[in-house]
This record gives sequence, C-alpha cells and structure tokens, in this order.
Amino acid sequence: MTPDHPAPPTTPEEALAIVRSRYAQPKLADGTPAPLHVHEFDIGYLVYATFPPTTDAEGRPRPAPPGGSKIVVAKDTGETVTVPNYPTEAAIALYRRQREARRPNA
Repeated sequence: MTPDHPAPPTTPEEALAIVRSRYAQPKLADGTPAPLHVHEFDIGYLVYATFPPTTDAEGRPRPAPPGGSKIVVAKDTGETVTVPNYPTEAAIALYRRQREARRPNA
C-alpha cells in the first residue's frame, strides 16, 4: 500500500501510525507534542490529542479553546476522516452518520 492508501489498521498502534504519517502533531502551549490517544470501536479508531487544563493568573481554570478535531481511521480501508472535537461517543455517532450517508444506495 502507499501513504495515500495505507493498509487497513489491525491495532490501535497501526491507526496511530497512519494518523502521524498524514497529520501534523498537535502541540502543547510550551511547544512539546500533545499526547495522542486512540479509542477503538467496532468500525474504526478515534484518534485525538489531550491538553491539560490551563489556569489564569489567579489560578482559576480557563475554558478550553474552541475548535479542534478528532480523526477516525476506518478499520476496513485505512481511510482517515476528521470529525469535530466532540465527546468520544458523539464523535463516533457523527462518523457513523457521515459514513452511512456516503454509502452507495443509502
């Protein structure tokens, strides 16, 4: 397979390798790489970065910045799709709806 068409992943580590080969590594505020996590589900792997909470000068928690995305790697094809930075189950549900809408004869 080529980088544009990777072999379908069979482990979370393979899904993470696909994401790392196609997307920039998110960074923490200090410039170090943000940790990436993989959530496996029946038809794919949801890959996302985590960021520690930040505080203001008085030590009060600050809200997370808006935006961001998570990446789904399909188990059957290795295709990657971005979804909004929703909670895990909501991101997976959105991916399922998008995938169903793309299927022929749907």
